[in-house]
Amino acid sequence: MKFFNVLLVVTFLSIPVVQSSSADDWKNFRGPGGQGFSTETNLPSRWSDEENLTWKTRLPGAGSSSPIALGEKLYVTCYSGYGIESGEGNLDDLKLHLVCINSKDGSIEWDAKINPRQPESKRVRDHGYAAATPATDGKNIYVFFGKTGVLKFDLAGKKIWQTPVGDGVHGWGCGTSPVLYENLVIVNASVESDSVVALDKESGEEKWRVKSMNSSWSTPHLVEVGGKQELVVNSKNEILAYDPATGNELWKCKGIPDYVCPSIVSHDGVVYVLGGRSSMTVAVKAGGTGEVQELWRARVGANVTSPVVYEDHLYWVSDRNSVAYCLNLSDGEVVYQERVDSQPYASSVIADGKIYVVTRTAGTIVLAAKPKFEEIAHNKLTDPAQFNASPVVSDGKLYLRSDENLYCIAGNGS
Repeated sequence: MKFFNVLLVVTFLSIPVVQSSSADDWKNFRGPGGQGFSTETNLPSRWSDEENLTWKTRLPGAGSSSPIALGEKLYVTCYSGYGIESGEGNLDDLKLHLVCINSKDGSIEWDAKINPRQPESKRVRDHGYAAATPATDGKNIYVFFGKTGVLKFDLAGKKIWQTPVGDGVHGWGCGTSPVLYENLVIVNASVESDSVVALDKESGEEKWRVKSMNSSWSTPHLVEVGGKQELVVNSKNEILAYDPATGNELWKCKGIPDYVCPSIVSHDGVVYVLGGRSSMTVAVKAGGTGEVQELWRARVGANVTSPVVYEDHLYWVSDRNSVAYCLNLSDGEVVYQERVDSQPYASSVIADGKIYVVTRTAGTIVLAAKPKFEEIAHNKLTDPAQFNASPVVSDGKLYLRSDENLYCIAGNGS
């Protein structure tokens, strides 16, 4: 009987932690499908330090990555020890973090620290050493820290494997987030090795690599076409599509003749691509072969911020000129372009008929998600740090992240 009891305990302890997931989970950068859209309703429009703020948690480090939400847990990356203030500190003191936070009360449950592969870039402009948002399959967490590589953690914070994908560094750092497809973790390692790389989720072993990336800080996008998925990536001069299982090229299209940062979105098999200092937008029909032609090209866009598709329109607020845009999906015609107060760096999210636009230093602007410009609210928190992370929507709450704090905002839709 004693042996049986011991066996039960050992067996129980060996069972991996699995977090139950729901439709309200936000498992990767920009949520379901990477689209920046949520079907949740009754979300708050207004908040402050005194109104609709559920909790505020000081993070162990800075970062531009967004949290992800799984069940009652949030996971977010940070960096500390170096680079918070430009030119100060010792690069050898740099630490990377994956942090687990209880979404109910904001308490930090664990902080997994990672030693970066050195030498790192001595200065990362604008967004620091933790810009890639994690991704989860509900069983494990996958993070990308540039030269340090792709890492897999279990839900208790134990590192399972770590795989480098290149040795390159850049003054703008690593800005692309991992994408999960079946048994693969896929990353755009443009900075590290000019490549798109797919790793086996179980072992971390490299499964395929395509050396096709040029000056790209854009997260790959999976688009559904004819019952199958294509992996579309945005690179300087080219938009490229691959079979996500093998890395075989499917089609390519003339892209944006400059470096590219915004993530791709899609609707009804059409992908929408922004980027470049000249700020343009390109629409391309997926599902083709060889060299394909764009559907349309508009001479408006963004340098960093990503768009959102909602009810036959494309919405975004550009970091280049702080202008809110609305375009027709069908032909790229500009429906409106209106200036907003202060510059965003984060990509906007649409939920509950609202566009949530996080600016770097002047709070969050809430716009109506309709083809007529309307500002609903402008909400400010007394946080001196920059807000570079895109907002997260999960379980009736908004989560906002600055270089110092994580905020949970909830209300009754007011």
